[in-house]
Amino acid sequence: MSGPLTGIRVIDMTMNVLGPYAAQILGDMGADICKIEPPEGDTLRGIGPSRNKGMGPYFLHLNRNKRSLALDLKKDDARAALQRLVKQADVMLCTFRPKAMERLGASYAQASALNPRLIYCNAFGFGQRGPYADRPAYDDLIQAAIGLPVLQARGVDEPTFVACALIDRAVGMAAASSIGMALYYRERTGKGQAIEVPMFETMTQFVMGDHLYGLTFEPPLGGAGYARMIDARRRPYRTQDGYIGVLVYNDKQWRRFFALAGHPEMADDPRFDSMNSRTKNIGLIYEFLTKTFASKTTAEWAKLLHEADIPSTPLNTPAGLLDDPHMKAVDFFRLFDHPSEGRIRMMGIPETWSESQPDIRRHAPRIGENTVEVLSEYGFAAAEIDGLLKTGAAIDGSASAG
Repeated sequence: MSGPLTGIRVIDMTMNVLGPYAAQILGDMGADICKIEPPEGDTLRGIGPSRNKGMGPYFLHLNRNKRSLALDLKKDDARAALQRLVKQADVMLCTFRPKAMERLGASYAQASALNPRLIYCNAFGFGQRGPYADRPAYDDLIQAAIGLPVLQARGVDEPTFVACALIDRAVGMAAASSIGMALYYRERTGKGQAIEVPMFETMTQFVMGDHLYGLTFEPPLGGAGYARMIDARRRPYRTQDGYIGVLVYNDKQWRRFFALAGHPEMADDPRFDSMNSRTKNIGLIYEFLTKTFASKTTAEWAKLLHEADIPSTPLNTPAGLLDDPHMKAVDFFRLFDHPSEGRIRMMGIPETWSESQPDIRRHAPRIGENTVEVLSEYGFAAAEIDGLLKTGAAIDGSASAG
């Protein structure tokens, strides 16, 4: 047994980042992921450098531990085939608005009528009870909708987006988590159900947990925004020869740091003697830290802070992570031989399990690489598969996967 979800069948009707990331988490945990792709494939296949068309790095890092079944769902035969798959699946994951799923014959009402035990998870932009229900949504749009670029600007610069698909990946994790809990509920009750995971509401909760702040109370006890996080000077500190990330957090750490910086008297200053008082005077604190860290090299500070047990780390770069000694020790960036793409670097599974350790079992597939294989496993006869291929309702990409 490899992974806690071994034996769970998932129909993955998603593209881009959010859904594929959620499905990959389930696949990493052992589930059998059948990725339904249109004949042209997932839209993310073409992003970034690649050795073969449709096999760019963005796709490779979102679609391991899956099999690709290419169906042209504009055709009646393909929609009928999808319904046969749904009858045998445990989970259906999609990221299309409900009206689009209904047109495909794959809404929750339609799918659950075929399979009452089905866990049906749809992750989309906005909850269906509000006026934004039919709006399209992408990571950047939801960042804007929840005000994250304003927080990133820290009151000084122009609003800017976070430099990763934070929304898609966080909501993808929420979707995967919800599916796991729904499977547990089904184990206890035998009942399937529908789950909606809206990006807007999910990420509002995610971000405003830090920044609702004074607006938590009615009447308000101040404005929104945790002062420490939104201060313009909250950033890696410049040293004599580079940068270092430091978070002096609790009272004991601050007392040690003030002594280390040559100002032990500051520990008893009422402006700095507690977390609450330091937060109120965060501007003064950041000015002090900025000036202090500029006095030594990164290596000197790293040694002093480590010896004083004060949390810190030298500033890394994305490329530098490949040579990070911790990442090397845990074998996080692993080299694999992909059957069509050659030698590629993949990231490991972060979690460790004492009884059911997940593993990387499958490479990211080419479009339709597993069409015939999957249809056969779901009970389609050879003649039925040939019929689907001849009409173009299904596409066999196994030969090109070589």
